[in-house]
Amino acid sequence: MAPPPARRTSWVDSIATVPTPTGVRYDEILLGAEDRPKLRSAVGILSGLLLFFVLTPLVGVGLSWLGWVLLRPGVDFSAWSKALNAYEHPWGMLSGHLALAMLIPISLAMVLFVHRRHPKWLASVRPWFRWRYLLLSLGLALVLFNVVLLVQNLGQPFGTLQPQPGFWVFLVVIVLTSPLQAAAEEFFFRGYLLQAFHTLAPRSPWFGVVCSAALFALFHGTQNLPLFLDRFCFGVLVGVLVVKTGGLEAAIGAHAINNVLAFTYAGLKSTIAEVKATQVIGWGDFAWDVAGFGLFAVVAVLLGRRLGLATTTPGTRKPEGVDPWDPVVRS
Repeated sequence: MAPPPARRTSWVDSIATVPTPTGVRYDEILLGAEDRPKLRSAVGILSGLLLFFVLTPLVGVGLSWLGWVLLRPGVDFSAWSKALNAYEHPWGMLSGHLALAMLIPISLAMVLFVHRRHPKWLASVRPWFRWRYLLLSLGLALVLFNVVLLVQNLGQPFGTLQPQPGFWVFLVVIVLTSPLQAAAEEFFFRGYLLQAFHTLAPRSPWFGVVCSAALFALFHGTQNLPLFLDRFCFGVLVGVLVVKTGGLEAAIGAHAINNVLAFTYAGLKSTIAEVKATQVIGWGDFAWDVAGFGLFAVVAVLLGRRLGLATTTPGTRKPEGVDPWDPVVRS
């Protein structure tokens, strides 16, 4: 009887030579048997940030130029780019979101080429996406965020809906690209950076959660203290969610729905450019936002437990002092 054909090894498998440790949390995945793990994480963090600052603007400018050539807006490229950066035109949102989507390949590349792990472990501990939980998280965020918004505005006049010019084109772009942009930021900040920072200080998951949240808030540019803390607290809450649930699904759900609702409601009542330009919020808005994100985090954790989500990688965690990379315990 002829032996079964040998399984072909993909180029990713040939590079991802470091196995994932058994029985560890999401934030611990980059720990383990590799040369100088802290140095690798430091190099990965710096390389990821450098690639972000180089590739994202290049892709954004390239897409802006493509729109200028295809759409012929009747203004010079400088004025066109300024309008796009302010999201005054749907092509600006399209360009901006697709540019930020570069964070996905950047994150995957850091895991594969710097840490020599398979990139699929960046999505969850089982690995890649647990699609049912992701879809349920999107639905949960859609319901809870609207309920919080409704309660926040009780007793206030709703006002007349006045969709901005080009709203329906904007809406198509929002629905198609906002989830991608949100997922990209989660891959980078709550995915790679959280795991890499944890490798630098592995005693507690809080170091990775707080550092990634701080960078996430800082990367949003000029903002007053309540707005900075709003984004920082969001980063901390979804970072805790990632650790507690073992993956990015709930964080992506919250981030995607938050952005879709913010842009859609702005386009219906004022302008999307106005939301894009926001640099100041009050302490009341900060409190309501954090309350909504906190409520989502609690319910998402309970939902994950109800679904029986795995929160650690397959296998049994080895006792202290025993090699956790023994393949015997891998499932």
